[in-house]
Amino acid sequence: MSFLKKTLASFGIGSAKVDSILNQDVLFPGQSVDVSIHVYGGATEQAIDNIDLKLCCRYIAEAPDDRGAREGHSMRRVPQTHVLAKWNLPYAFTIHPGEDRTFEVKLDVPWNTPVTIGDAKVWLETGLDVAMALDPTDKDILTVRPDPLMDAVLSAFESQGLRIRQVECEEVKGFDLPFVQEFEMVPTDGPYHGVWRELEFVAHRDEQNLKLWFEVDRTRSGASGMLASLLGSGKLKRELSIPVNTKLDDVGPLILNYLEQTTAAHES
Repeated sequence: MSFLKKTLASFGIGSAKVDSILNQDVLFPGQSVDVSIHVYGGATEQAIDNIDLKLCCRYIAEAPDDRGAREGHSMRRVPQTHVLAKWNLPYAFTIHPGEDRTFEVKLDVPWNTPVTIGDAKVWLETGLDVAMALDPTDKDILTVRPDPLMDAVLSAFESQGLRIRQVECEEVKGFDLPFVQEFEMVPTDGPYHGVWRELEFVAHRDEQNLKLWFEVDRTRSGASGMLASLLGSGKLKRELSIPVNTKLDDVGPLILNYLEQTTAAHES
């Protein structure tokens, strides 16, 4: 083993590589995903202290922006990363030149993993902790689809002529996650066209219930992000809990009846 190879490997040249392969194309919250982690030996023998596998998502936070204070804009939107789930190698090992080692991992996808529509981004990040060297990483962008209960919610709105205009993960305070995924929908036809300007809602799932918070905008526009701030401050009252054992065919009528009743009560 030459001194030059050791030196180059410490700078990441000819070093070990890592690649994670998912055994399915689409992820669903509440399920598990099988991941094959391949570690490929480089030009020299290297000690691998750890493999760090993380399921991550992006959300948007607001931070003070001193640069814009003179123009009256004191806040700026800053992308943040949240680790939804992670797995670590329980032991260290040595990878030899030309060697290929594979680790089979089962990673649980949390219930409140964002659905990847709109600006939502979810990815799998794999890193090798290599002694005395730059740590190789692998990043894979993932597709996350709604679980059946959440899919029934979205289908109910779509059946009434509402279409998704924007979906974004927004920072929220006083919640068990640092963010919520906010759906903004507009009626393009159907019974709410010309009646509602937009509907915003966020959802939170646990083992017993799917909780939904709503804001119906009849009179104003440009209120994007309002729902997340109200949820964090505890001021939002329009909340519906759907037990997870609810029949999927009953989800739509349950939501629509609830919204009809609460909006009517708000106006009276």
